[in-house]
Amino acid sequence: MTNATGFAPRAVLADRLRTRGLATDAALIAGGALFTAGMAQVEVPMWPVPMTGQTLAVVLVGASLGARRGTLSLLLYAVVGLLGLPVFADHAGGLASLTSPSFGYVIGFVVAAGVVGWLAERDWDKHFVRAAGAMLLASAIPFVFGLPWLAVVLGQLGAPNDLQSVLAAGFYPFIVGGVAKALIAAGALSLAWKALGRR
Repeated sequence: MTNATGFAPRAVLADRLRTRGLATDAALIAGGALFTAGMAQVEVPMWPVPMTGQTLAVVLVGASLGARRGTLSLLLYAVVGLLGLPVFADHAGGLASLTSPSFGYVIGFVVAAGVVGWLAERDWDKHFVRAAGAMLLASAIPFVFGLPWLAVVLGQLGAPNDLQSVLAAGFYPFIVGGVAKALIAAGALSLAWKALGRR
């Protein structure tokens, strides 16, 4: 099947590196996790879920590394956070994070990185309009995991956890920021490909 159909796998940005191999892949995966950890600290304090730069990091890491490495990078991020490193928002970490209202989004990040990486492998990151579609889709995925998790935790805290309350706490406030971050990522990736002189 040809690339014109949008389904044939192609190189992602990380594949433009001259040195390839296990060590390079490991460094890229670790670097993606570290970048996500840094972006998690770019925060607008909100309760119960803060607005952070994590989603922007997730879509950039996934698209730049591809499905496999992107998924592994965000999985590494989640695991090292649960092991106690302060990589989550507000320098949080440890198994106590499992009881955080926002941890469901972290689970969603792993899936989102894989999806946007898969799309990037099919050239969805190379032109702004398609890249924007890929980034918006990937940005929506964490809510699929985050909102049910948020509802459970809010219920355990004795806070309202009906559908409207959960959406008001964990979805509506993030729409504008999520769209903006998706468009920033789409622009950055499409410009990066132009700068590389894509052949």
